[in-house]
Amino acid sequence: MTNVLRLDGVDRSFGDRQVLRNVSFDVVAGRMTGFVGGNGAGKTTTMRIILGVLAADAGQVTWQGEPLSREVRRRFGYMPEERGLYPKMSVREQVTYLGQLHGLTAEAARRATDELLERVGLAERGNDLLDTLSLGNQQRAQIAAALVHDPEVLVLDEPFSGLDPLAVDTVVGVLRERAAAGAPVLFSSHQLDVVERLCDDLVIIADGSIRAAGSREQLRSAYTTARYELVVETDAGWLRDQPGVSLVDLDGARAVFDLATDADEQQVLRAALERGPVRAFRPVTPTLAEIFREVAK
Repeated sequence: MTNVLRLDGVDRSFGDRQVLRNVSFDVVAGRMTGFVGGNGAGKTTTMRIILGVLAADAGQVTWQGEPLSREVRRRFGYMPEERGLYPKMSVREQVTYLGQLHGLTAEAARRATDELLERVGLAERGNDLLDTLSLGNQQRAQIAAALVHDPEVLVLDEPFSGLDPLAVDTVVGVLRERAAAGAPVLFSSHQLDVVERLCDDLVIIADGSIRAAGSREQLRSAYTTARYELVVETDAGWLRDQPGVSLVDLDGARAVFDLATDADEQQVLRAALERGPVRAFRPVTPTLAEIFREVAK
């Protein structure tokens, strides 16, 4: 597989404080990779190393199997967490200007800008100065600026910050289109519900080290325990006396419980059916938020 952005053994320190330790993961073409971690975990430092804003102390970053050069990075799209556009310049003017900086002709940059502003819902505000826009609309302008040159790789630091749910849906649609066209997309976010909905792959970082990485399905499978949900018509308190059952939550007719390794979930189901109708019986799959809390603590 050649169209992979790969980090291999990346270290970085600031003075005597090491902020990244042996950071290794892949961002695969055509897939959305969520990059999550608490404040100070190392997400922004990692992204800045990918873009060449910072240098790694050790390790390397490659794209399509080759080390990153300045020319290769020009074909990347980057959105920093801190808003970096000019506040006293119109949205259309500066997105077009940034397109030209990335090598587009003036006409191609104008055309790409108009298409993107329409796509992110800013077409009617294109001639407005950036600092007259709401924070959410400024964020949309930042996304347009990162995408205007049709980048080969997207690296987005907190792209959903300040966006209302409708704006999040708009941006998600744009990013999915880019991934479907073959671009690897790496994005960080504190909004784990958005990450859960959007990402194909997940990378969890804590204290500068990668704690988990893989596809959404792989991680859910790896961290799934023998936990079940049961919904009956009457009180489910009888589960307290069921062999091998450890109650996690009981709310009248609904119960969540863990099973001992030598217990049989079918035996629990049969016991429930003997007492009356069963409305639901299913394994509980952990959410990404639950996996994050488990591996980052």
